[in-house]
Amino acid sequence: MVRGALWLAREIGEGHIFTKEQVRRTFPGISQIDRRIRDLRDYGWVIHTSSDDARLRIDEQRLVKIGVPVWDSKARRAAAPKSISAKERQATLAADDYQCVVCGVAGGESYPDSPSDTAVLSVSRRTVQTPDGETEDQLVTECKRCRAGVAKDEVVDLDRLLSDIAGLDDTDQARLLRWMRRGRRGATPLDRAWTAYMRLPARSRDEVRKKLEG
Repeated sequence: MVRGALWLAREIGEGHIFTKEQVRRTFPGISQIDRRIRDLRDYGWVIHTSSDDARLRIDEQRLVKIGVPVWDSKARRAAAPKSISAKERQATLAADDYQCVVCGVAGGESYPDSPSDTAVLSVSRRTVQTPDGETEDQLVTECKRCRAGVAKDEVVDLDRLLSDIAGLDDTDQARLLRWMRRGRRGATPLDRAWTAYMRLPARSRDEVRKKLEG
């Protein structure tokens, strides 16, 4: 992770794009180097993928912000994320109905786009800004696929996708085609509000709902 951080800071720089292939060429033989790079997010590094920025290709990432200088052992230890206890993990899973808050899959359930793969849930920290302007870390349930991103060896079944699209009615097909032409989903303000709400940890969802209920 430290070597990856130094490479990103010195060779890539904030605001610039790098690819997974670049990472693997730079660190040949390093096991799970992609994961080591992702771990930097726990130290305040902001690294966007195509899921965060529609302008990026599936194999591209952008270094948006350099976070804690993890090559400084003192700074790294001070910023290291605290471990999540078994009690905290169980409480978070229960609060989120044992479902990934990003895609909605339940633990042990098959993914709609990959029936042979079953979801494994994990609990991670998410920084939340509260109404009073303060930020705090809260726990949230995510499946490992949503947390880790798209795996290198994942195979996309185009026939299955086209079959699913063919099953849509004419209105939905036309809407989907507009999204494809734009390169992004044309979500309504209501869609965006719902998605943002569902990505919140349970405690923040409760707070938002209570404020709306008066």
